[in-house]
Amino acid sequence: MTAYEELKRRGLIAQVTDEAMVGDMINNGKATFYIGFDCTADSLTAGHFMTMALMKRLQMAGNKPIALIGGGTTMIGDPSGRTDMRKMLTKEDIDHNAACFKRQMERFIEFGEGKAQMVNNADWLLNLNYVELLREVGACFSVNNMLRADCYKQRMERGLSFLEFNYMIMQSYDFYYLFQHYGCNMQFGGNDQWSNMLGGTELIRRKLSKDAQVMTIALLTDSQGNKMGKTAGNAVWLDANKTSPYDFFQYWRNVGDADVIRCMKFLTFIPIEEIEEMERTLKDQAFNVAKERLAFELTKMIHGEEEAQKCLEAAKSLFSDAGNTANMPCTEIAAEELADGSVGLLTLLVKCGLAASNGEARRLVQQGGILINGEKAADPAMQVQLDGEVIIKKGKKVFHKACVKK
Repeated sequence: MTAYEELKRRGLIAQVTDEAMVGDMINNGKATFYIGFDCTADSLTAGHFMTMALMKRLQMAGNKPIALIGGGTTMIGDPSGRTDMRKMLTKEDIDHNAACFKRQMERFIEFGEGKAQMVNNADWLLNLNYVELLREVGACFSVNNMLRADCYKQRMERGLSFLEFNYMIMQSYDFYYLFQHYGCNMQFGGNDQWSNMLGGTELIRRKLSKDAQVMTIALLTDSQGNKMGKTAGNAVWLDANKTSPYDFFQYWRNVGDADVIRCMKFLTFIPIEEIEEMERTLKDQAFNVAKERLAFELTKMIHGEEEAQKCLEAAKSLFSDAGNTANMPCTEIAAEELADGSVGLLTLLVKCGLAASNGEARRLVQQGGILINGEKAADPAMQVQLDGEVIIKKGKKVFHKACVKK
C-alpha cells in the first residue's frame, strides 16, 4: 500500500487538483508541502492534531513538511466557517501564541536540517508595500470569482469586511512565497479553504510558470478539524494546563459510536488494516473497548504513556463503579470561601468548570443531571459540605471531585 493510498483509505482526502501527480509526489517523497496554523490561541487543539498527524505520516514517507505559523494572516482573520468577524489580536498576543504552537509541534514533528521547517508568514506579509502588492498580485484575482467562493458567500448577508476579504490574497501569497523561497510544491488545508488554496496555485502559474507542478489537496474536514475536539462550545486543548490529561482522555472515551472508527482513522497510527477489521466487526460492548483504545492512543501521544495509563485505569474504575478517584480531576476550594465548611451547589459547579454560569448550573440541577457522592442533587439552593472529597457526576459520563485546599 502506498502512502497516498493510505491517506485515501483513512478517509482524509476530499479533493485534489491532479490526483495522479499528487500520488506520484507523495509516494516518491517528492512533496515539500505546507499546512498553515493561525495563532488565535496560546495552544493547539485536538482538531489541529489531525493535521499534525498528517504531517507526521507524510514525513515518514520521505516528504518534507513546512509548518506555517500564521503570524501575519492572524492579524486579518480567516472568514471561512465563521458567521462573524474574528476578535482582533495584538502583535504581542500573536507572537506569544506562535511560540506556544512551536513548542507543541516540536513534540510530534522532526524539525531540522533536511527535515521539517517552521516558518512564520509575518516575516514576509508584514513587510509588504500595499501599492506594490496591488500591482504584483491584485491583477491575478477576479473579484467576481472571489465573491462566488464558499468562504465569502456564507458571510455576505451578515457583512464581510474588506479586511477579511483580503484573506484569500494573503493565503495565496503564502504559497507563492513558499514556492519561490522554500521549494514548496504542495499545500494541504481544510475543505472549507479550497477556494483560498486554489488562489495560491493560480497565482504561481500566472506569475511564475503556467506549467508549474504545484498541487493542492483539501482534507475531508474543515479548517478546524471538522470541529473535532470541541465540546459544549469549548475546545479540547493539547496544553495540559488548559485541558487536563484526564479530561482529554474522557473526551475521546465519550465520542459517539458513529465517530469512533472515523477518529481512529484520522488521528491515530493504528494500522489501517486493524482499524478496518475493527470496523467490520464492531458492535454492542465492543464500542466501549474501541473508545478506550482511541482515548489511550491519543492521550499517550499528547501527554505520554504514563498519564495515558493513569487515565485508562481511572476510566475503567469509574465505568465499573469501583470508585477509584485517584486520577480524577480535582478542584480545591479555599477554606475562606466556605461557610461552616460548605459551599453552594451552583457555586461549586461553576468553580469546578462543570457549568459556565449559575444559570447553566441551575438548569443542570433542575434537569436532574447532577449527582453529589452518588445522590441526585435536586435543590439548586443546596449547600454541599466539603469534609473530605466530594465526587460530582455530571450527566452519565463526566466525573469531578472537589475538596478543601490544604
